[in-house]
Amino acid sequence: MKQNPQTLWHNLPPEQLLSQFDVQLGAGLSGQAAQSRLADTGPNRLTPPRGKGPLRLLLAQFHQPLIYILLFSAATTAFLEEWADSSVIFGVVLVNAIIGFVQEANALKAINALAQTLNLSANVLRDGQRRTIAAADLVPGDLVYLQSGDKVPADLRLLQTRELKIDEAALTGESVPAEKHAQTLAAATLLADRTNMAYSSTLVSYGSALAVVVGTGDNTEIGRINRLIAAAEPLETPLTRKMSQFSQLLLWVIVACAALTFAVGVWRGESALDMFMASVALAVGAIPEGLPAALTITLAIGVSRMAKRNAIIRKLPAVETLGSTTVICSDKTGTLTQNQMTVQFVYAGGEQFAISGSGYTPDGEFLAAGQPVDPHQKPALLECLKAGLLCNDARLIADIDSWRIEGDPTEAALLVSAHKAGLHHASVSNGHPRLDAIPFESQYQYMATLHHNLALDERHVYLKGSLESLLERCDSAFSADLQPVPLDKRQLQRQAEILAAQGLRILAFARTGHGDNAVAHSEVSSGLTFLGLQAMIDPPRPEAARAIAACYRAGIAVKMITGDHPVTALAIAKQLGMRHSDKAITGSELENYTETDYLQQVEHCSVYARIAPEQKLLLVRALQAKGHVVAMTGDGVNDAPALRQANIGVAMGQGGTEVAKEAAAMVLTDDHFATIEAAVEEGRGVFDNLVKFIAWTLPTNLGEGLVITAAVFANVALPITPLQILWINMTTAVLLGLMLAFEPKEPGLMQRQPRNPEQPILTRHLLLRICLVGVLLLAGAFGLFEWELMHQETLAKARTVSVNVFVFGELFYLFNCRSLRYSMFKVGVFSNPWVLVGVSAMIALQMLFTYWPPMQNLFGSAAIGQDEWLLILAVSLVIYAVVGLEKLLLRRFGRRG
Repeated sequence: MKQNPQTLWHNLPPEQLLSQFDVQLGAGLSGQAAQSRLADTGPNRLTPPRGKGPLRLLLAQFHQPLIYILLFSAATTAFLEEWADSSVIFGVVLVNAIIGFVQEANALKAINALAQTLNLSANVLRDGQRRTIAAADLVPGDLVYLQSGDKVPADLRLLQTRELKIDEAALTGESVPAEKHAQTLAAATLLADRTNMAYSSTLVSYGSALAVVVGTGDNTEIGRINRLIAAAEPLETPLTRKMSQFSQLLLWVIVACAALTFAVGVWRGESALDMFMASVALAVGAIPEGLPAALTITLAIGVSRMAKRNAIIRKLPAVETLGSTTVICSDKTGTLTQNQMTVQFVYAGGEQFAISGSGYTPDGEFLAAGQPVDPHQKPALLECLKAGLLCNDARLIADIDSWRIEGDPTEAALLVSAHKAGLHHASVSNGHPRLDAIPFESQYQYMATLHHNLALDERHVYLKGSLESLLERCDSAFSADLQPVPLDKRQLQRQAEILAAQGLRILAFARTGHGDNAVAHSEVSSGLTFLGLQAMIDPPRPEAARAIAACYRAGIAVKMITGDHPVTALAIAKQLGMRHSDKAITGSELENYTETDYLQQVEHCSVYARIAPEQKLLLVRALQAKGHVVAMTGDGVNDAPALRQANIGVAMGQGGTEVAKEAAAMVLTDDHFATIEAAVEEGRGVFDNLVKFIAWTLPTNLGEGLVITAAVFANVALPITPLQILWINMTTAVLLGLMLAFEPKEPGLMQRQPRNPEQPILTRHLLLRICLVGVLLLAGAFGLFEWELMHQETLAKARTVSVNVFVFGELFYLFNCRSLRYSMFKVGVFSNPWVLVGVSAMIALQMLFTYWPPMQNLFGSAAIGQDEWLLILAVSLVIYAVVGLEKLLLRRFGRRG
């Protein structure tokens, strides 16, 4: 039969479902019918997308303006038969292409990871017999058995359940396993509340069920998310977008200047060949050959620094994107919270006790009215904790350096609270062996266990469940010293409401005596003694509140987008100190929003609860439409589309799914939200260093272009040759410019507001500084070139002086570029030792260029004397002094670049 993904399966009664799928409850599908349907619907796998082949993917990396400039530069040097320089430039192009190829190939692995989630087996009923088949062979109408530990193999409508709980955190964001049943639900029920459905890739944590397959492969919820991921195209980062704009502008400026130079020279009567060579020299001089390599290396250094702070960058441009982030959209469960349910309050014997500590580590103390108390001095408290320990199927296990659980997280939290009071599961269970149990069933809303108290030789039934279900069965309670007292139901309900308003999940406990070795529902329907309440929550990570406060100081908004309950989400948001957390918008409310409503709400609300995957996408897109640079954090399959759509997706490395990791640009190895703040700081530092490099390298390219243009217009010999220009550009970029990539972060980095995403890389002020330094290099190089010729020096010697003016002018200017605002003495002369290493190496290399005969033969240089060096150093000092004065005036008058 054809699958219809639009059918509201949760709204159909079981009889109608079975009739629609033409399947008998006691027999299942026949083998022949299953084969026929498999041929019709295809295997239960996600269809891999049709994408670019490896060759097309590689060739696409060359389709960039900056790469065009480099290819032109490489072709020009090859035309000049300078094979070594041509090879170096081609090598830079190739390395950049390979890096881009690898990044894009990795980004497409998300859908493959999704496909792997369906690679399992399933227990089905076919031809009246129960058998195990490959999940890929499931078809709509198959009857599937589920039991604890199974991964759900397809989308299923539940027909029969027994205490079924399914962990859907990866799909819905819920922090606790969802209790399931087979009752028909209203058509408008949201995904997270469809308790009669089981969805592919979720995990059965407790109980068993019989269900019918209603969706396979691409027609499952996981398949729908697969399509959302495919539709969410990765966006250009601010850096790549600005570099693309900058490269296009540079391309046209270079072409225009070269054409103008050629035209003016020919108009003045010069030979076309000479003017062509002059135009080539101008183009080579204006091209910043070292920029792509510097960009890649600076980002790579940022990646290394972030890795030391537990943030693994999967895509290089993500480093800079973090620095320009204006909004962080964070999942709650496992990201802002610990994903470990923790009992925080106990109400027993008419007293309320707070419990310190969080997570599954059983360290903490009990407090009453803010003062520590000994639980063993509080018999009612101890009995309530004992009930939670005994009426329990989970296990708390001590590993070498941590604690882990087996079973339901809610039950595990009860074990931890008891452990904090000195009640250990093994010893208490040995003294109270279990005789019988009534498992939890949704229609009763409680679990009961019968125990033999060996010390007193008494049998007690302990119950835990919802407050409503237990109150109607209780007629008394215990006082603080464990004496029976009348039950005050109103007081208990008020106490529960106070705790629930804080987003806490409430469990009630009761006890009764028993005279047999078995227990039935009828025997616990009345006459129980109420023991108390335990209130728990998945607590915030301790460092998350500090990190959020730091984000606010840095001008970054934080929004919680979760599939959990709105009351719980608001409680966590308030504990974290989030702004605009007085109201939570739910997914059902968002369904009625227009696009205009979305755009209005995203700025004024910080908490979104019960959110479906496509709604996360819409919220991220709405923020981007408002001009924000969005970082989206998450760990579940449901987060993957939004992770890919965001400007930077951030996945959790420890608790995150592989799908989320593959869709993200960054993975946190410690799952701490605070690590994002550290990564943002590193990203801002990386962008600072990139701007410093660009502000340092462009004056040289401008000066070289101006020198060539001036020579053509003045009708004199070129002060520097194309080969000498390549020498200057490549050696200084590696030995001087790249040293700026190691520059430490400037103080106050996280007190700045985020950069305006529309602001260009180079502000007007920096452009003026670049022009200033370029003109100074022009004056120094061209002036000393003419000075040497006027004093009857050789052309080779005059050109050597010009080359050294550029090299040493850049060297002195480098010290001014270590900070675009402060002097090098403010940032520390020795705070970046790599600058001193690079300067020393550059000076040594320039001595070889000037005095070593093989270099003289290769580059057309010549030895120069002391007087020339004094003139070169004078020009360099003038450049340093002028820029230093300009920065002083900048600081004094408060202008910001």
